[in-house]
Amino acid sequence: MIYDDVVYWRVEIDDPIALEIITSPRMQRLKWVDQAWYLEPYFPWAWHSRFEHSVWVYLLLKRYWAPIEEQIAWLLHDISHWAFSHCLDYVFDEWNQKEQTHQDNIFEEFLKDTDIPWILEKYWLNLEHILDDDRHPLKENNLPDICADRIDYSLRDAIDYDKLSKEKINNILEGLKVLDNNRVFDNFESAKQYFDLFFRMNEIYWSGIETALMFTTVWHILRYSWKKWYIERNDFYTTDKEVIYKMTKYLSVDDELKILRDRMNNKIPFEIDETNYDGNVFCKSRVVDPFFMIEWKKNRVSDVNESSKNLILNNKAKEYFIRFEK
Repeated sequence: MIYDDVVYWRVEIDDPIALEIITSPRMQRLKWVDQAWYLEPYFPWAWHSRFEHSVWVYLLLKRYWAPIEEQIAWLLHDISHWAFSHCLDYVFDEWNQKEQTHQDNIFEEFLKDTDIPWILEKYWLNLEHILDDDRHPLKENNLPDICADRIDYSLRDAIDYDKLSKEKINNILEGLKVLDNNRVFDNFESAKQYFDLFFRMNEIYWSGIETALMFTTVWHILRYSWKKWYIERNDFYTTDKEVIYKMTKYLSVDDELKILRDRMNNKIPFEIDETNYDGNVFCKSRVVDPFFMIEWKKNRVSDVNESSKNLILNNKAKEYFIRFEK
């Protein structure tokens, strides 16, 4: 199978188990689940899917000679994302907005209810090993470390928002090595460049006002439509477009839904008002502190750069209070 990625390059995937998982219905569904939640009204050029992200992180792990169990674990890591990705954290886990862990909380139960366990068994892979993140140090780890997940979504988003060239992407990937189960840069300059890139993406995109507005408006319309029985819980197992289609069938009979739909599409002006607001929302804030090699020793950027250290220490979830024009 020849796989063309719009961000990186053309590559051949020939691993039978990866091919079978990629073509399975649950994985194919991710082609229609937006990696960026629902930011089309703000950044319409930036749409890319959870499917693209999952396949390429699998390929990143393959590039770094991770064990096959770890490669497959990453290929599957987003399979439990529902329509609108992390917006569902605000619908179902309203009081846990800072962490956005709903998808992780349901992952095991969701995976076991698919055909994936049968595929794993067919190729003599142990499901419990796939589910055990302690066995997969390159797959994912806690901030401020970097991992395959953060590398892919940060570079993919930087193409759209920071105009990062493919040449620079290749330079970043070539400069990364694996040492003691950690991604390590060859030198401080490369590590600091990636630190700065990741910080910019967080400030202007992942925790910026447009993202806060998107979370607020999508959360409100989904919660409203669910309470009105326009959509059901099982609809969230489908795709973004299918959920929108089901909701919009009721626009002609529900004026409140029309208002929520216009807010969702950024057609109603808003302002920040901490005393009189329609939506109070947290945005998860991320910073990384990459390792780099100096004099044959592993160091973090913050070890040698005071400004980076202060940014990490002061990082916290951002809270927004949004009021819409009536």
